[in-house]
Amino acid sequence: MIRTRYAPSPTGFMTIGNLRSALYEYLIAKHEGGVFILRIEDTDQQRYVEGATDAIFETLRITGLNFDEGPSVGGDYGPYIQSERKADYMPPALRLIKEGKAYYCFCEKERLQSLADEGGHVKYDRHCLQLSKDKIAAKIESGTPYVIRQLIPEGKTTFHDEVFGDITIENSELEDQILIKSDGMPTYNFANVVDDNAMAITHVVRGCEYLTSTPKYTLLYEALGWPIPIFVHLPLLQNSDGKKISKRHGDASIPQLVEMGFLPEAIINYVALLGWSPADNKEIFTLEELIQVFNAKNISKSPSTFDMKKMTWVNGEHIKGLPVEIYYSMALPFLQEAVKKPGMDYMYLAGITQSRVSFIKECGELVDFIDALPDYDIELYTHKKMKTNPDVARDSLKLAIAALKQLEDWNHTAIGEVVAKLAEESDFSKGQILWPIRTALSGKPTTPCGATEIAELLGKDESLKRLSAGLSKLQ
Repeated sequence: MIRTRYAPSPTGFMTIGNLRSALYEYLIAKHEGGVFILRIEDTDQQRYVEGATDAIFETLRITGLNFDEGPSVGGDYGPYIQSERKADYMPPALRLIKEGKAYYCFCEKERLQSLADEGGHVKYDRHCLQLSKDKIAAKIESGTPYVIRQLIPEGKTTFHDEVFGDITIENSELEDQILIKSDGMPTYNFANVVDDNAMAITHVVRGCEYLTSTPKYTLLYEALGWPIPIFVHLPLLQNSDGKKISKRHGDASIPQLVEMGFLPEAIINYVALLGWSPADNKEIFTLEELIQVFNAKNISKSPSTFDMKKMTWVNGEHIKGLPVEIYYSMALPFLQEAVKKPGMDYMYLAGITQSRVSFIKECGELVDFIDALPDYDIELYTHKKMKTNPDVARDSLKLAIAALKQLEDWNHTAIGEVVAKLAEESDFSKGQILWPIRTALSGKPTTPCGATEIAELLGKDESLKRLSAGLSKLQ
């Protein structure tokens, strides 16, 4: 069975990049009926941020990425918080020492710094590799601080990645990496390997920045005699400035995006497209649909750029697809705040705004003219396609006001018939009559419904009042 894990460090909120890793791991597992695991990697206490773990739980919850095993839900491979697994790391490190695949290093910080090249990079010179057993025992007995380093063998290391293919690196380029730090805690890399093996992880999904580290992981698996998981490295994800998406660059967290008005399902949909594309180029998906069609072989090698405009479009498409009742319940507070006219049919307002908003909170702005006509410039009466301008609008409004005053049955159908008759009997087209009416009634360049529907919404008295006010502006 496929088993994947999302293993974040609690160092802050989840960014789009973090969510993409979690989502792809979730989809890889669920597409094959596998298990998705959450593991909190909190061994780096210096970078720990209070509340970050709760933020991770909340982000996964609101986006629907429910984990099958992990903190709070348990499982057969726990504990799922790395700091609670401290006893698991030293035994395999000591076994590697016993087998000659790792060694104690007692070098002080000053000596290590003396090995730095002009760029400040330190490659350890294996100074402690030749220490005798007696010297090692004496140093340990005296309490001399030490780390445990992996002994990188000679030769080359080749590993296969599902996205980038076979990659080979000369082992001479690799440093004898530290497995256990001087405080007795494992390094990120070592704990990762030990935990993944202990939890029977079959697929490891992470950013392409870890490609150069993967030979170290591979050598560790080989040294310990453990099965090597399938690696899936994701393409670089950058923001509009060309920088890698990160907390440090102030990129928005998932809760912040939700607060801005993005639907969780739209966020998931857009994030899925950041480096992956389906065979048929479809763009709008539910999470269930993504589970059905997701294939890691369709992940691109090329960098992806987070585009707020594209995600906004995706959000609008998801809003259009909401059941009417759901949209109504979400839009109602905004509609009630914008329109306080007694007897207003808010379900109708929801219906005319649903297909026209990118964010639900925008619905009120589309209909706030119902309560109060905003101040507007007469240039709004100019419409090239309708072939109308302030002069045309002035003359057509005169005709419209005169005709509509005589109308007794005030509804959009009857109002439309009056406009159609005026167009037949005058030199104006329907558009040259309707556009000035809509402008005068709403004071807005765009409206969620046409001129006749707006007139019915406002009622006869208010409509005629606004049409007269518009004519006064034009005169």
